[in-house]
Amino acid sequence: MHESPGKPRLLGRRDATAESMYAYGSRVGFWRVMRQFADRHLPLTVFAVGRALELNPEAAQAMGNAGHEVAAHAYRWIDYTDVPEDVEREHVALCVQAIESLTGTRPVGWYTGRISQNTRRLVVEEGGFLYDSDAYDDDWPYWIDVGERQQLVIPYTFDSNDMKFHLSPGFVTGEDFYRYLRDAFDTLYSEGVDSPRMMSVGLHCRTIGRPGRAAALARFLDYVQSHDAVWICRRREIAEHWRAEHQAHDPQISSRPGT
Repeated sequence: MHESPGKPRLLGRRDATAESMYAYGSRVGFWRVMRQFADRHLPLTVFAVGRALELNPEAAQAMGNAGHEVAAHAYRWIDYTDVPEDVEREHVALCVQAIESLTGTRPVGWYTGRISQNTRRLVVEEGGFLYDSDAYDDDWPYWIDVGERQQLVIPYTFDSNDMKFHLSPGFVTGEDFYRYLRDAFDTLYSEGVDSPRMMSVGLHCRTIGRPGRAAALARFLDYVQSHDAVWICRRREIAEHWRAEHQAHDPQISSRPGT
């Protein structure tokens, strides 16, 4: 997904236009978003593709130095639906290694986004993860059984997500994005009087990092910070809180370093 409405290139051919638009994210957008969060002293979780980090170690170091959570977003940005199990298993390990070596901290969260039938099981078998986010079905975390283990799921979202700037119908202006996020926040904040809620916002540097959209993100961050009783945190902290308050049933989760 990118700004140009042109048709995709033939399989096996590089698309210089698309590559240039994606490069905006690493050259400009990433740093603009980082400044917005730094100016407000806010933490965030970054779902990082392992190979992308290897190609941009400066960004990896910046995230590590800022104390942001760098969670795993698979080793390659591909659809893993039909990837052989042994290859996907290798990619899980490669992604973990890339993040740990480049940021200094082993990832404790996982989100592929384009999962296979084996993904969640392979993540659990790898071990060391506090949660995964390969679900979109709740406003709360929850536990599921994966074989004989239990895995904490912290759902993600595609609705409060800047990817909708590239869909039709979707967001057109920064104001569209801001108003949708604000309305979602207001609903959850109101419901939180009786029962706490969790709100996820999906951001992509090549998208929200564009000036007109970044302004909308800034307004939303300021809006959230103007409210009391709001916890803006990394997903790792949500997982740690949920495990402490809602009894983790998987004692082996702490068996690996860095968890």
